[in-house]
Amino acid sequence: MGKTVAALAALLVLVTPGGAPEPVEQVEVFGDLAHARHVAVVVPGSDVDGARFDRTVGRMARSVHDAVGRPDVAVVAWLGYRTPSGVGVDAAGGRLARAGAESLARYVRGLPGQVHLLCHSYGSVVCALSDVTVADVVFVGSPGVRVPSAARLRARVWASRGADDWTRWVPKVRLGDLGHGVDPTSPEFGATVFDAGSARRHDQYFDAGTESLRVMARLSAGERP
Repeated sequence: MGKTVAALAALLVLVTPGGAPEPVEQVEVFGDLAHARHVAVVVPGSDVDGARFDRTVGRMARSVHDAVGRPDVAVVAWLGYRTPSGVGVDAAGGRLARAGAESLARYVRGLPGQVHLLCHSYGSVVCALSDVTVADVVFVGSPGVRVPSAARLRARVWASRGADDWTRWVPKVRLGDLGHGVDPTSPEFGATVFDAGSARRHDQYFDAGTESLRVMARLSAGERP
């Protein structure tokens, strides 16, 4: 639908003592960030790195920007933390999410306009722990968010899960630092839950033509679904 006004990609690297560059943040912006009234930040979950950036979080952000179709909205594909690999201990634990939350908070505080966080999978844990004041936080395909209720977040909170998303089978418990607790689509959490429509599987929320993408696009523009 909309056409990208401008695209900016930045890769920041940290040189390790051995001299090898280690990526610490990769960002791609769709739209005119400097003049945006609304900025949506797409925060990815597991199995995303520099090599997979374009086909994962980059694709998601591009889909949102195209669906919005407004020049006053910029959409950011943000990869500012080391994501878990697979569904092992890192994916079940909070160590990487806490580091990611600190990085996300620093990034968001420097953004113009109203900010809307679109958080997929393990990225929802990162968003929930970031403790930033934003207009909206959207959780899709979340395994849990490590906070007891939407009231703990300084934003309007939205959540959705596809009918065949495997995260519905993740135990919503905490044992020490394992497990992410309450399901953000559950009534007791207190988020506004929306239907994902034809986005039934874990990787479909940002697909063109889905109800989940339509809702996220409207929220990214400061509108209501």
